Amino acid sequence: MEDNRAEQREALEVLTDFNERVLKNMKIIVKELSGERLEDTNQFLKGIVDAMNWEIEVVNGTIGMLNEGRERIDKEAFNAAVLKFGDAIKANEDAAMAEAITALIPVFENLGEAAKEVTA
Repeated sequence: MEDNRAEQREALEVLTDFNERVLKNMKIIVKELSGERLEDTNQFLKGIVDAMNWEIEVVNGTIGMLNEGRERIDKEAFNAAVLKFGDAIKANEDAAMAEAITALIPVFENLGEAAKEVTA
C-alpha cells in the first residue's frame, strides 16, 4: 500500500512539471485550430492528445490521493470535458476541437494546481 502511494506521489510530481508544457501547447493549438493552421498542426495536435491522455491516466490512477481530505478534482466534470473533446476529435472539426480544448484548459490548470497541492 505504501509503495502504491509513493508511486502515485511520483506520478503527480512528474505531472506537475509536464502539465505546464501541456497547457502552453493547448493554448497554441487552439489558435491553430481557430484559423491559423500550420503544416504540422495535425502532428502537433496528436502530440498534445497523447500528452493529455497520459495526464488523464495519471488522474485515473491517483484520484483518491488528489481528492484526499477534500475534493480537488470533480471527476464527473473532468470526464465530461474530456468526452466532449473526444467527440470533437471524432468529428474532425477544427472549431469544435478548439472549443473543447478551450473548455479543457481550466480543467487541466486545476489538475496542475491539485497535483502541486498534494505533493507539496
